[in-house]
Amino acid sequence: MGAHHNETVAVTGVTGALGSRIAAALAEREVPQLLVARNPAALPDLVGAQRRGPAEYADAAAMRQALDGASTLILISGHPTGRRLEEHATVVEAGLAVGVQRVLYVSLLGAGPVATYRNARDHWLTEQFIAGTRLRHTIFRAGFYGATPAALADENLVIRGPGGTGQAAFVTHGDIAAVVAAVAADSSTEHDGAILEITGPELLTLEQAVAKIAAATGRPYRYHAETLEEAFSSRWQQGISGNQIEAWISWYQAIARGDVSALTDVVESVTGNPATGIERSDWWPEPNTSY
Repeated sequence: MGAHHNETVAVTGVTGALGSRIAAALAEREVPQLLVARNPAALPDLVGAQRRGPAEYADAAAMRQALDGASTLILISGHPTGRRLEEHATVVEAGLAVGVQRVLYVSLLGAGPVATYRNARDHWLTEQFIAGTRLRHTIFRAGFYGATPAALADENLVIRGPGGTGQAAFVTHGDIAAVVAAVAADSSTEHDGAILEITGPELLTLEQAVAKIAAATGRPYRYHAETLEEAFSSRWQQGISGNQIEAWISWYQAIARGDVSALTDVVESVTGNPATGIERSDWWPEPNTSY
């Protein structure tokens, strides 16, 4: 990696599981930060960091005020609202207006215009928009979070879905944060224009991943494979909307079809540390908390 800089980095999504870890990693590196949130009172108190906001992604004026003074913007994707591209574009354009020179965007492994996982299509559109601005940028295509199966579990700690026997290299929030922070703190152009695929250290089926989660937490999580028909029916009977059902089922189908089966050494090559197995994750969400 190149020499470190003292330029200011704006971080969005800091009240979330990933953004909070990125901000903490940058604070450890003594990188000046602007922490941007809808609710600034919920932001952490970090050395060298200023709280900014309230700023919604869709609020251009608030975003310009929140990003003023930053040279690098770390953009954590917003919730899948149906207007996620427009919201992301608003943030990037606000950054452009106040002098941001570089955008680091956390995207998703398998992002593409016809990706199986519905949310991965939004990520690809955002990638294309950022590239079109001609700003310096780096895209981080993160693998599926190792913590997600725990959040998808029901009240009986059963994860049900049509994941088949497909594999994914589930990755921890901490490893993604470490890679993003390392690139953000680097003043060189080494990763400009790059797409970095961040994965865990091994390919696992959902059954194997859930077994590791159960062992790590000491809780009896288990995976129950469903057919597509069973998966749709179970969610439809719960009164869940069609859009939510598509997102939920397509997450499993991306695994089943091998869309997220890449295995890379990005974590180690960027940070100098090997990727972390999901059984060593520092955080597990409660059941029924996936959105």
